[in-house]
Amino acid sequence: MTYCHKSKIVHRDLKPENLLFDSDKPDSAIKLIDFGASKKFDDRKMKKKLGTPFYIAPEVIGLNYDAKCDVWSCGVILYILLCGYPPFLGKL
Repeated sequence: MTYCHKSKIVHRDLKPENLLFDSDKPDSAIKLIDFGASKKFDDRKMKKKLGTPFYIAPEVIGLNYDAKCDVWSCGVILYILLCGYPPFLGKL
């Protein structure tokens, strides 16, 4: 994700289904896929509601967000990996 953000690209749909292992080896690299919702970003806030409901940041729902929405999604993914269930449930 750091590489994308340094290259001014926001993914906007991070979820476990978009993370793949490079091979079946124990030290395999993780690859990020599905850049269909991604965008080159600048200093302006983004205004489109995109992403998968369990993983999108509250700012995305409010239609006023930046690249940090990917960091929120990474946190949700990590929580699910550690606990086995999402940090919250609800409707959009």
